[in-house]
Amino acid sequence: LLVPDLAADMEGVLRAHRGLRPGEASDFAVDTAEERISIWDTISRVLFTALPALVTISLVVGSIVIMNIMLVSVMERTREIGVRKALGARRRDILLQVLVEATTLSIVGAVGGVALGAGIVTLVAAVTPLPSAIRPLWVFVGVVLGLLVGISAGVYPALKASAMNPVDALRYE
Repeated sequence: LLVPDLAADMEGVLRAHRGLRPGEASDFAVDTAEERISIWDTISRVLFTALPALVTISLVVGSIVIMNIMLVSVMERTREIGVRKALGARRRDILLQVLVEATTLSIVGAVGGVALGAGIVTLVAAVTPLPSAIRPLWVFVGVVLGLLVGISAGVYPALKASAMNPVDALRYE
C-alpha cells in the first residue's frame, strides 16, 4: 500500500468509528509525513530560487558602500598621501595600502555576517523543529566573497589615491 491509500483507509476507519455519515464533515484530520515533506520542498525551492538574487544584490550594494567609504577615506587623507609620496612612497605602496584597507573592511563585514548567520542557525535549531546546520564550505565561500568584494571595491579608490600628484595633494584643503 502507498501512503496516500493508507491515509484514505485510515480516514474511512476513523469516520466509521466516530459514526460520521457520508455527507458529514470530518471532525478530525489525517496528516502524513509526505504532506509535510512537500511543504518543506516548496519552501526550499522558493529559498534556493530567491537567495542567489538576494545575495547578488547584497554583494553589489556592499561593494558600492565599501567603495564610497574608501573614496571618502582617500579624500580625507589627501594631504597624508601627498606627504607619503613626497617622502618617496611609490604608487604601488599607496595602491596596496588602500586595497588592504578596503579588503580588511570587507573581511570584517564577512566575518560579522558569518557570526550573525551562525547565531540565527543556532536560534532556529533551538526554537523550531526545522533542520539547521552550518557547513564549513559555505563559511569559507562567504569569507572569500567578502575578500573579493573588498578587492574589487577598493581598486578604483586605490588607483585614484595612487595617481595623486604629491604637490597638488599637499596643497589640498
